[in-house]
Amino acid sequence: MDQDNAILAVDIGGTKTLVALVRASGIVAEATVPTRREDGPDAWLAAVAAAASPWQGQFRSIGLAVTGFVRNGLWSAMNPETLGIPADYPLIAKVEGLFGLPAVAFNDAQAAGWGEHVLGAGQGKDLVFLTISTGIGGGIVLNGRLLDGLAGHFGLTTEGDENIFLEDHISGRWMAAEARNLGHEVDAKQLFAAAATGEDWAMDIVEGSARRVARLCQNIQLTVDPPQIVIGGGIGLAGGFIERVRSLVVPPGQVAPVPISRAELGVHAGILGIADLARAKSLQAGG
Repeated sequence: MDQDNAILAVDIGGTKTLVALVRASGIVAEATVPTRREDGPDAWLAAVAAAASPWQGQFRSIGLAVTGFVRNGLWSAMNPETLGIPADYPLIAKVEGLFGLPAVAFNDAQAAGWGEHVLGAGQGKDLVFLTISTGIGGGIVLNGRLLDGLAGHFGLTTEGDENIFLEDHISGRWMAAEARNLGHEVDAKQLFAAAATGEDWAMDIVEGSARRVARLCQNIQLTVDPPQIVIGGGIGLAGGFIERVRSLVVPPGQVAPVPISRAELGVHAGILGIADLARAKSLQAGG
């Protein structure tokens, strides 16, 4: 692929930002910079520009995968605890002004879902992607199109009458809090290790999370009937978790439960997905 068709792909998360030069053949260079919460989005973007400076002139557009909510080029926080983004921050205008190049932006889990669709477990087929980690995010690809805006923010759906976010009873954050309440100061990795050795308290926490994910998968199947659900994230890919979810999914009537697959692209799903989305838009614009 011509060097001029490379994409600057950026994944801005709650603690770090991944910046990469991506061509059709894949990632050719990358750098990681901290996302300092107190600095704010202008400073985060300046850090991106500094990290990308060695590749100046080698990319023709920018793709941004970001935590939170993006609509019409404006960026806002869905959960300010993850990253405090001012409401309606003009992300696209700021980036295009900074680089003098066209840019696109999607939620990071949406971008990762697209990455899994085109290059990972989806094998080019429609899917719903779930990332289960510190929180829960997702992406929906239907009829070959990625749904944007609020689509896929599964962790912020509520359960019961108490208006409690679903991710507050599934995520790694919830698992650690539950373990702490039982007198165990462990992170999610240590919790899964304890569950693997048969410790009842740990097995119960994993079971509770997996049971709610299984219910979410049932609801997704009943809502959009995707050909597959792909699960990623640190919790989603932890040993035995997907298998447990599969075993807990109740078939909807006489219909077989939706197939559930492991994500394949790991931490690069968002980078590869947003690069593909940016490249497609550039080509549509006549590039």
